[in-house]
Amino acid sequence: MRPYETVIIFDAQAEDTAVNAVLDRALDVLRTHGGTPGRVDRWGKRPFAYEMRHRREGYYVLVEFGAEPAAAAELDRFLSLADEVLRHKIVRVPDAAAGQRRRPGRPEPAAAAAAPAAG
Repeated sequence: MRPYETVIIFDAQAEDTAVNAVLDRALDVLRTHGGTPGRVDRWGKRPFAYEMRHRREGYYVLVEFGAEPAAAAELDRFLSLADEVLRHKIVRVPDAAAGQRRRPGRPEPAAAAAAPAAG
């Protein structure tokens, strides 16, 4: 199973119940195709840098999940067909970075790589 994450941009004018229904259905699509949904991070409404489908803002949601490529492709197909979704992007997370998030106070990856190895 490979780690993925997707950012989904919903229409900001859509009802909260409609957004939740599409998000629940997307997670069900993952589960039925052997995927395991992880963290769902709702970023809320944010303005766009440019107008998209005559909209100036969207409701952003980040979903982390583990799945096989076929399940990720099925999720991509489902999100493409959902009317409430303005745009989405599914990205495979490198295995070395899966499950890691930079937190304040943690060294940057470049700083850790530059440290001399004990030998």
